[in-house]
Amino acid sequence: MIREKRERVFIAFDGSNFYHRLKESPHRLKNLLEFDFGAFVNFLLKDRKLISVGYYVGAVRTEKGNTKSFKLLRNQHKLFSHLTKYNIKIHRGFILKTDGYHEKGVDVRIAVDLLVGAYEDLWDTAIILSSDTDLLPAIFKAKQLGKNIEYVGFSHKPSLAMISHSTTPRLLTIDEILPFVKR
Repeated sequence: MIREKRERVFIAFDGSNFYHRLKESPHRLKNLLEFDFGAFVNFLLKDRKLISVGYYVGAVRTEKGNTKSFKLLRNQHKLFSHLTKYNIKIHRGFILKTDGYHEKGVDVRIAVDLLVGAYEDLWDTAIILSSDTDLLPAIFKAKQLGKNIEYVGFSHKPSLAMISHSTTPRLLTIDEILPFVKR
C-alpha cells in the first residue's frame, strides 16, 4: 500500500499587518488576546501537516519618560505569552522612531524564512498572512522552486498584487473571522 505524503505547511503572520486588518474589519477587533490563534491555524491547515508557524512583529522598546511605551511593551509581552500558548514562534524585528514609528526588519525576516524553507525543502506550502508586497521577490523565488504560496488576506482590504502572485489566494470574510474571536 502506498501512503500519500501529507502536505507540509509553514504559516507566517505579519503581526502588524494582521492586527491592523482585524482592527479595520467590520468587527473592529482591538485586542489580539481575544483571538483564538490555535483554532484559526487549524482552520487554515485543514488536513495538512503543520511544520511551523511564526508571528513576525517589531519589538516595542521603552523610552525614558514615555509611560505609553511601557504600556505598549507590557501589552506586547501579554500578546507574546498568548501566542506561545499556541506554539507560535515569535520573530522580532524592531521599531524605528523617526517622524513617527516604523517597523523594520519584519518583512526581511519573513522573506528569509520563506527562502530558507523553500531551498531546504522544509515545507510544500507557505500560508502568508500579509498584504505587504515587499514579500513578492521571495514569493516569486519560492514558486520557482516548486512551492505553493497561499495568500490569506481580508475581503475588506485585499492586496491585488498578492492575489495575482500567489498560488492560492484566499480572502477572509467577517463571517469566517468571527468564530475565532473569544468574547
